[in-house]
Amino acid sequence: MAKLVYDKTGRLLFTKEMKEEYTLLMPQMLPVHFGMMKQLLECEGFKVDMLTTNHRGIVDEGLKYVHNDTCYPALLVIGQLIDAVKHGGYDPHKVGLLITQTGGGCRASNYIHLLRKALQKAGMEYIPVVSVNLSGLEKNPGFKLTLPFIRKAVFAMMYGDIIVNVANQVRPYEVNAGETDEMIRTWSDRLVQGFQDGKGMSRGQMRKNFDLICADFAAIPVAGEPKVRVGVVGEIYVKFAPLGNNNLEQFLLSEGAEPVVPGLTDFIIFKIYNRVADVDLYGGKWIKKAACKVFMGYIEDCQKDMIAALKKSGRFRAPGTFQQLHSMIHGYLGDGNKMGEGWLLTAEMLELIHSGVPNIVCTQPFGCLPNHIVGKGMIRKLKDDYPWSNVVAIDYDPGATKINQENRIKLMLANAKGLQQQQAEEADAAHAEGERESVTA
Repeated sequence: MAKLVYDKTGRLLFTKEMKEEYTLLMPQMLPVHFGMMKQLLECEGFKVDMLTTNHRGIVDEGLKYVHNDTCYPALLVIGQLIDAVKHGGYDPHKVGLLITQTGGGCRASNYIHLLRKALQKAGMEYIPVVSVNLSGLEKNPGFKLTLPFIRKAVFAMMYGDIIVNVANQVRPYEVNAGETDEMIRTWSDRLVQGFQDGKGMSRGQMRKNFDLICADFAAIPVAGEPKVRVGVVGEIYVKFAPLGNNNLEQFLLSEGAEPVVPGLTDFIIFKIYNRVADVDLYGGKWIKKAACKVFMGYIEDCQKDMIAALKKSGRFRAPGTFQQLHSMIHGYLGDGNKMGEGWLLTAEMLELIHSGVPNIVCTQPFGCLPNHIVGKGMIRKLKDDYPWSNVVAIDYDPGATKINQENRIKLMLANAKGLQQQQAEEADAAHAEGERESVTA
């Protein structure tokens, strides 16, 4: 058994010896993106299990070890990890817990400390907790983020976004059920293998892969009339994670809708842009601002390549650029509103409305004050400016029932389908009137 080693503050370290013996348990947020991340970590020599459990026991474990005033995503993430240690068939003396740490004003910065307190309360303080962060907050001798790995991870996030984008436009219409998901698995494996061979990580290779991804998904047989498109926004974990939103995307599909979920790339650029905005708003080192602008510019260029591939396909709708998204928020929120998802959340709703997706589910987790301000708090303003918008805020917390959430979404969908039918009838009437005028002339 690996020897337990502590730093000067008393924090249990994840050692090189543990890397050889331990299995790292990793919560899931974005199934496609994190699936590739798991494979990349395995290629670095780690044993990793991505947790996909989804049951009430996770909430109960979270309530047992996390204060009930803490935000719902923290309760779920910590509950899922402890549930896995207790009931997942692992040797608790041979597991480590992997969790991201943002270092910003969001409560997510405290998840790692809350998790350690929960482990202590459960009598499992001997389990190491590994922080995944780019801020130098915590370091472990057995877990280091090397530049080559970070580069692969950034590319994996970009590829994950285009795969999810095209998959969401195909899956609601696929003739052969499951073909879209099989294509996702094929491309995820292909990309990770390419990373290991040093392929797919230059702009030119990425553009080529983007085109191939679009072509392969466009080749999947589809049928049926266009469905009502429904946007999904909100706090990042509850927006993306099936555990957090009670399998929202699957529910929308079952109700005959097409989910439209803004990707992770804008969030990544948003977080980098905040470092630039901080210097402008509060002062700071120009070198920090310059470095962040270079990094941000590179990811923005990659995003433009992705958008160009989607447009060029002739089959898929493409999102706008980060700069276009940023321009939409002027007159609504300032750059200083950046806690949690900040102004980005409102901007995503505006982009959806402007791109013909006025039907939106805003996922509202308990305890996320910034999300309530820039999400639910902005709905009235958006409704005033865009009367045809059809936005519903759905609360997610330990006491919220799935049936109540789904009933509220069904009401929003009924309104959406009624509006779609009305628009179709008006279009038919206008077409008929045009034909009559043509005959008269």
